[in-house]
Amino acid sequence: MTHSRSGGSSPYVALFDLDGTLTWRDTLVPFLLRYALHHPQRLLRLSQMLPAALGYLADHDRGLLKSRFIRAAMAGDERARVDAWADEYVAGLKGRRVFRPEALSMVESHRSAGDRLVLLSASPDLYVPRIGALLGFERTLCTEVQWRQDRLDGALRSPNRRGEEKSNCLAWLRSQYPGLPVVAYGNSASDLPHMRKADRGLLVNANGSARDEATAAGIPVADWN
Repeated sequence: MTHSRSGGSSPYVALFDLDGTLTWRDTLVPFLLRYALHHPQRLLRLSQMLPAALGYLADHDRGLLKSRFIRAAMAGDERARVDAWADEYVAGLKGRRVFRPEALSMVESHRSAGDRLVLLSASPDLYVPRIGALLGFERTLCTEVQWRQDRLDGALRSPNRRGEEKSNCLAWLRSQYPGLPVVAYGNSASDLPHMRKADRGLLVNANGSARDEATAAGIPVADWN
């Protein structure tokens, strides 16, 4: 599958979600679990993830759940240690076949067309900007995590960039790329709010209810391998 448009038209801002859109699956939990395996003193603290998950059943706050998971795996560790793991983790992603080939082909199609590539993810800035750099995106927006001097706190410094918060990010991006149309790619119902506000959208790899919602909104659907 390739991106096409009429000759001579202005470039697009090509806005890609990460988890489930460019990748086959989530990237945060493997990032945290493998960090703990590399730092065995952290393994016992992973037991905190269970009450965090149970707490989510009560409050349905995905941002708080994310923060609790990060704190269980990494809180208090030095920036140099966290950054070294982020470098190692991201460097190994292509070898682990994390990315969908058709998704990468779409990224390259947009690049060849001269479009502006932006990665927009709810996953944290502990590693997502490195993925953006790996894939050649010119800008990355993602959930930001709090540090205390040189040690990781793990609280969220920005809103969790999911759902309606992605619409706020899209509005900001329009101010950065005035006059350029936006084509947005996502994989879940939580991506539909900002996709409705884009000039074009494509929902990929989604479940049945999200596909139905997208179709009702006039957003095409597809599956990427």
